[in-house]
Amino acid sequence: MNPTRRHAVAGLLAAAAGVGTGHLVAALVAPHASPVLAIGSTVIDATPTPLKEWAVSTLGTADKPILLAVVTLVTLAASAALGVLVGRRRTLGLLGIALLAALAALAAWRAAPTDAYAVLPGFVAGAVGVTAAAYLVRKRGHPFGDPTRPPVPAGSTDRRRFLIGASGVGTVAVASGALGQSLAAPSAQETVTLPAPVRRLPAPTPGLETERVGISALRTPNADFYRIDTALVIPRIRAAEWSLRIDGDVDNPFTLTWAELLALPMVEADITLTCVSNPVGGEYAGSARWLGTPVRDLLARAGVRPSADQILSTSDDGMTISTPVQALTDGRDALLAIGMNGRPLPASHGFPARLVVPGLYGFVSATKWVTRLTATTYAAQQAYWTKRGWAERSPILTSSRIDTPRAGARLDAGSTFIGGVAWAQHTGITGVEVRIDDGEWQQATLGPDAGIDSWRQWYLPWEATPGRHTFAVRATDATGQSQTEALAEPFPRGATGWHTVSVEVS
Repeated sequence: MNPTRRHAVAGLLAAAAGVGTGHLVAALVAPHASPVLAIGSTVIDATPTPLKEWAVSTLGTADKPILLAVVTLVTLAASAALGVLVGRRRTLGLLGIALLAALAALAAWRAAPTDAYAVLPGFVAGAVGVTAAAYLVRKRGHPFGDPTRPPVPAGSTDRRRFLIGASGVGTVAVASGALGQSLAAPSAQETVTLPAPVRRLPAPTPGLETERVGISALRTPNADFYRIDTALVIPRIRAAEWSLRIDGDVDNPFTLTWAELLALPMVEADITLTCVSNPVGGEYAGSARWLGTPVRDLLARAGVRPSADQILSTSDDGMTISTPVQALTDGRDALLAIGMNGRPLPASHGFPARLVVPGLYGFVSATKWVTRLTATTYAAQQAYWTKRGWAERSPILTSSRIDTPRAGARLDAGSTFIGGVAWAQHTGITGVEVRIDDGEWQQATLGPDAGIDSWRQWYLPWEATPGRHTFAVRATDATGQSQTEALAEPFPRGATGWHTVSVEVS
């Protein structure tokens, strides 16, 4: 291996060792401050809204792994170049490696300026990276790059020493990274006992999915529920250590512990959540039976002052979301939820507690891992997404989706059906119509009614004939308002338009 390639490999290994040890330290003191995660979070924050929308619509839930992979590859490429630089201009190259780690520490501090440990993983990564690079990139014939030490024979001995050193540094990288990942990864769901609700809903009725295969389930299984958020690492919160602070423009600020939360009256509610990034016909919607305590009761206890028009909720990872006070106090089932489909919240969906507010898109209502509710005004404080141009108030728009047959499907001629779901949370769906090719609109059969805050399943029997066919669907809400045909992108307040699907029948 020629010196340039060897020095590039040395830079890669030094960076890997630095990132691995930084990840290990972060797992012990501040998981969000892991070097790659800290830089990735900064990239997310700095990404223009149109590019974020493209990533969500194109990559879906794979956007985070892909982002982390890109950040890792860019870091390794830069490290290889710095390794070569160390071989040519030693001091400048080592300073470059230190600067790379300092950027990670700065990103972690920027994300959590009050966390005294946030910069530690970056500093450790820098120290390890610089030490490893200095050790691997030596002056030819001199151990540890120190020309004052007795030289060793060049050639095979030199290569052997590099290989031994590289193996050691690589082992440090792999071992520390693996241990850090093991410590940082969410543990198995903490065992908590959910309290019995004071308002229990009837046992869930079977949905159309039991007889009309392909239609989304009336209640989405937890494992299949969509996840859209900015967290690159799922917060690890022990229920016994969790608390919720309610403050701001209130008469009686207070802090609620987990034990106190469990002692409050709990209710069940069937609620469909929808992400504002959901395109027409998209899959970023899911319905579940939630268990929680009404937020209006908590706000009443705090005594929200008339001057406040929003509740700014804060997540354990620092995310902020703004919700109109009116939507949390008008009698709808706005919950501080602790249960989902009869089980404690999964870690990826907000354990131990989150907000669930029917009728509002998630970016203005559905705070996961919530730890603070602050009564304030829209004029005084802006939430994360509002600062990036999204709407301040964003009620969910009436929508419908064709689940089956899928776009581009090839079907056999004969009796079949077209089916899907429709939603108008906190208003309710009263009708769904389907148009086949250029024919008349036909009324679909609706599935079980789980309430105005939950979606409705629907289906239309169809006698498929050979050829290419196109379907369109539109829903009507309980006010008699029909879903608009006008197409609009998700930004800044939600997508609109009829979902259409084309299939081939033979």
